Amino acid sequence: MVEPAHHRLSIAAQCRLLRISRSSYYYAPVPETAETLALMTVIDETFMECPWYGSRQMARHLRRTGHEVGRRRARRLMAKMGLTPIYQRPRTSDPHPQHRVYPYLLRKLAIERPNHVWCADVTYTPRRRGFLYLVAIMDWTTRKVLAWRLSNTMDAGFCVAALEEALARFGKPEIFNTDQGSQFTSLAFASVLREAEVRISMDGRGRWTGNVFIERLWRSLKYECVYLHAFEAGSELRAGLGRWITYYNTQRPHSALAGRTPVEAYRRIGQSDHGGHAPQDLMIKQAA
Repeated sequence: MVEPAHHRLSIAAQCRLLRISRSSYYYAPVPETAETLALMTVIDETFMECPWYGSRQMARHLRRTGHEVGRRRARRLMAKMGLTPIYQRPRTSDPHPQHRVYPYLLRKLAIERPNHVWCADVTYTPRRRGFLYLVAIMDWTTRKVLAWRLSNTMDAGFCVAALEEALARFGKPEIFNTDQGSQFTSLAFASVLREAEVRISMDGRGRWTGNVFIERLWRSLKYECVYLHAFEAGSELRAGLGRWITYYNTQRPHSALAGRTPVEAYRRIGQSDHGGHAPQDLMIKQAA
C-alpha cells in the first residue's frame, strides 16, 4: 500500500491518507519462539474443533492437555492469530475507532445466483517456522474461491489486492459481506467496493453465521492441506495452498451443490440465470 519511492507523497503523507501510523509502517515484528509457534498450532487446531472457546476455556483446555498456559497468554496468542469466539458479546467498541461499520444486508435475503453476494475472511495459517495470514474472496452461492492472498501482517493491503483481483477477473457482486475486522472496515478496502458500486454488508460482532461457508472452507483447507504438510517456508505454503484451492474449485464436489464442484456450479447456475451467458470463469492462479 505504501510506496517508499513515491515521487509526490512522502511516507508520512501516505500513512495519513491510509489512516495508519508511521510506527505501524516501520514496525518489524519479533518472531515467536519455536515453542510458542507449536502452541499456536495447537490453539488453532483446538479452535477449529471448538470455535466457541474464549481465552478462559482455551487456557483451561490447554492445561488439561499438558500445556502450562494462563488465560492472559491464551488471550494474547488468540488475538495475534485473529481468533474470536462465535458467541454473541455485548458491543462495547468498534474494531477501529475511525472506521465506518456497515449494516448487515443478508437477513432473509434469497441468495441463489453467482455474483449476487461475495464474502471474505482472514485466517491464520501455521508453518514450521512461523505463520502467515490468509484472505480468501468467495462467491456465496457456488462456494467458488475467486481470489486469495497471503501476508505476514494483518494490515489491509493483502485484502485489497485479493479484492481487486477478484473484481478484475469475475466482474462484481451486488453485495459484499464480511465481518467487522479492521482490514474490511478500512478506508482502503471500502473505497474499492464503493468505487465499483458494490453494496457493503457486515456481520454483527460475534456473529459467525454470516460467513459460515468460508468458515467451512478454512476447516477443510487446514485439515486437508495445512496441518498435513507442516510447510517450512512461505513459498512452500503458498504453492501448497495454490494446489489445494485449485483442487477445491475444480475437483472437490459439494453435496449442497448437487454433487458439482464450485467451478461447475458457477458455470451452470450462471448460464441458467443469465440466458446462456456464464460469468467469466478462469482458473485460480497462485498469488504472486
